[in-house]
Amino acid sequence: MKHTRTTRRTFLKIAAGSAAAALPASLSLPAIAQGAGPRVVVIGGGFGGTACARALKQASPKIAVTLVEANATYSACPMANAVLAGLRPLNVQQFGYSSVAAKGITVALKAATDIDGAARTVTLADGTLLNYDRLVLSPGIALKLDALPGYSAAAVEAMPHAWTDGAQVVALRRQLEAMEDGGVVVISSPANPARCPPGPYERASMIAWYLKQNKPRSKVIVLDAKERFSMQPQFERAWSELYPGMIEWHGVPDGGSVTAVDVAKKIFTTDFDQVKANVGNVIPPQKAGAIADVAKVTDRTGWCPVNPLTFESLLQPNIHVIGDAAIAGAMPKSASAASSEGAICAAAIVALLDGKAPAPPKLTSMCYSLIAPDYAISISGTYQATDGQFLEIEGGGGTSPVDAPRTRRAEEAASADEWFRKITEATFG
Repeated sequence: MKHTRTTRRTFLKIAAGSAAAALPASLSLPAIAQGAGPRVVVIGGGFGGTACARALKQASPKIAVTLVEANATYSACPMANAVLAGLRPLNVQQFGYSSVAAKGITVALKAATDIDGAARTVTLADGTLLNYDRLVLSPGIALKLDALPGYSAAAVEAMPHAWTDGAQVVALRRQLEAMEDGGVVVISSPANPARCPPGPYERASMIAWYLKQNKPRSKVIVLDAKERFSMQPQFERAWSELYPGMIEWHGVPDGGSVTAVDVAKKIFTTDFDQVKANVGNVIPPQKAGAIADVAKVTDRTGWCPVNPLTFESLLQPNIHVIGDAAIAGAMPKSASAASSEGAICAAAIVALLDGKAPAPPKLTSMCYSLIAPDYAISISGTYQATDGQFLEIEGGGGTSPVDAPRTRRAEEAASADEWFRKITEATFG
């Protein structure tokens, strides 16, 4: 597939054009005071970057921590599929940074446009120059919109991806509402690595729940570039119980890999067939967020190799990469994993600034998938650095039993709500 690499000049133009989101007056000054202590700049205000900034300041108040984020409001991806089903309003997924700033962290609501690793500086969209002793990148993902023939940045309104921001989720929700009963929703799911491995199948479940309540003659088809997917037995068991005949999954063995889309006609072309949609949802292939290319911390895969002990880039010294962008072995690309990586990275930076050896890390990840309001499944794991990569510790996690009773599924649905409340409160509250 064609992959257009984001050059520094292109990224500067994109960032400068998008950085004019409404900025509080106190955060829009051309100069940002960084303080007199060791300086750590964190780029990316999602779960990983914000958790890292908070952990840094809590562990060592003398560190001058600056969190750089282009958007004043962060839209959380976990539980966002429930917005598609009408089970949650979008605003409960959105968070600001006032509480983060109250912890003594300088919050710069501007896009980072350039990184000079040799000079240890970050340039913001308004020309502000930030100096750092250590830099943390938590840039999330970039969607490779041109990787699928027929799909592009211009096509996202007609066929929303709904994978990185709240506006896209709302766009897809409106298309579902406008669809006639008996319509077909087609979801194109990419190959791994990608953010939130169970996400496309939770999405199919949530859309099916909405259709069952409102448009029961409709169906969902998942066309997948994978041979199998995370928690597949659990999902398929749930679909047969809750949505018999409403959800079809076609993986690589069934010719499910999408090779092209016709956005105007809403046709998905696979290796063996063409599938007509009334509502099309393309989840594109992914890579590390664009600022990672600017920082020169991506390899040929488009992701960022790191030292698992510290999350320091293997390509650029004094720059750490956490969250979805990092190549972290068996660690999944999830909010829970990113938060855990943020805390571990902060501890490693504090040790390095003090001239000490970082302690060997052990990380955890927890991911819930909502299949109905009172039905959820989960997967968890514990990981440790071994031979230069993160490997899962045997017995350190697991998945929901395939044959669990409905009471267990309801308990997990309640646990999913509580988990979301706790992780967002700990990150943004």
